[in-house]
Amino acid sequence: MPASSCKTMELLAPAGGWEQLEYAIHFGADAVYLASQRYGMRRRADNFSEEDLPRVVEYAHAHGVDVHVTVNTMMTDADIDDLPRYFGVLEAAGVDAVIVGDMGALAAAREAAPSVAVHLSTQASCMNAEAAKLYASLGVSRIVLAREMSLAAIAEMRRRLPDEIELEAFVHGAMCMAYSGRCLISDHLAGRGANVGHCAQPCRWKYALVEETRPGQYFSVEQDDRGTFIMSSNDMNMLSHLQELADAGVNSVKIEGRAKGAYYVASTVTAYRHVLDGAPADAWQAELETTSHRPYSTGFYFGDPGQNQGTVEYARSHQMVARVVGCAAEDGALAAGRAQNTALTSGDKDAMLPLQAAGDSLGQREPGTPYPAACCASRIPSNNENECIAASFRVDVLCRNRFFEGEELEVISPDADVRTVRVENLLWHAAPETDLADIERDGIGRIVGSDPTCEGGMLVAVGVANRTMERYSFTVPFELHERDILRIRREGQDVGRSL
Repeated sequence: MPASSCKTMELLAPAGGWEQLEYAIHFGADAVYLASQRYGMRRRADNFSEEDLPRVVEYAHAHGVDVHVTVNTMMTDADIDDLPRYFGVLEAAGVDAVIVGDMGALAAAREAAPSVAVHLSTQASCMNAEAAKLYASLGVSRIVLAREMSLAAIAEMRRRLPDEIELEAFVHGAMCMAYSGRCLISDHLAGRGANVGHCAQPCRWKYALVEETRPGQYFSVEQDDRGTFIMSSNDMNMLSHLQELADAGVNSVKIEGRAKGAYYVASTVTAYRHVLDGAPADAWQAELETTSHRPYSTGFYFGDPGQNQGTVEYARSHQMVARVVGCAAEDGALAAGRAQNTALTSGDKDAMLPLQAAGDSLGQREPGTPYPAACCASRIPSNNENECIAASFRVDVLCRNRFFEGEELEVISPDADVRTVRVENLLWHAAPETDLADIERDGIGRIVGSDPTCEGGMLVAVGVANRTMERYSFTVPFELHERDILRIRREGQDVGRSL
């Protein structure tokens, strides 16, 4: 098969919930894979109700993105009895493909949802062309390759297959220590069935030896006191090898992570999107260090993937602090404040005080210090009509983690390289029901005036954004867009789950 461009490969992203779905699409996924509350291998993800699915598909299709639904748990007879109904729901919702790993589920899908493509799950461990052809004869259009295959084996398999049988391969995320993800350790140690989506990930736990007659005395499996992660695999990272996957005949590259959050989805999708579109991988490798991960390897593609020795079980260099919900030219942000202070032109000093306070706070200046002259449409007028506060845009964000006035944040957007902004003129948008009686007395902030974007709300100048899922705004030198992400460098953190 002749070499192909990696630009032609589909980028398939995880969508464990609504926010992850939105971010996968916003940052450039060609397709998403997700599950409802049943039959998916990631029950800990938020997932979607069956009633949600038509809206999910409508939203994705409106953005030119396909929807693949996982139906890949190990099936009982009771499950098989319900699958015709469930596949009917998926077909009615308009999903593009189902991912199945069970032969009974495959049969039910072909009969109950004839218009929906069937993809074979990686859990079926398909590793040779003859097996792929047999599955294709039963109605499978795409093989999700076993993760144990080498790049050379994939190329040979592709050579033996007709072009109409598509191949999908994982390129990024957590690897399972069990063959093709089929594991019973969670069942045995935690009573949670991994093969029906309830894996407790005991392979990630830290282990030591205990001698039967000496309970409570732990003996390291290694020659130090760290214990051992004898079953914990490295995470996969194939960002630098996308062209090689394309040359091997892979049609779709897949990011693991339906149990992970929106920031992980945004960061990984944007890195792979840029490289698939022609950017050099070296320019985007650092992006993959910003989210929660174990040490990286290239999986089985080039031989033995190695093992995570537990020196760093989870690490990240950055933390998401906010998501953008809106952005406007700076003068629009205080339009209502200026309107309510009609004394600006009448000379009523008492009525001008709220705007004066806003100007002092937003301009970060000492009272009495003159504002810069040369006013323009994107600057905030001060109490002197011939002067203004230099600013460009005011970004409206939803706080996820704490950040401070004066801190430098990084912005990731789908249409730009990573950029940096400094938090200036930070305002808390207090909701109408907020009791503001103690705000100024306790030094929390200074009430600026009414919030022009929320009837009954108030603007409070503060030094820190620390109210999770509440709105804040600050000035930025360039326009941002809804769902862009703001993050801060906070290295050396061990975390259990990425935001």
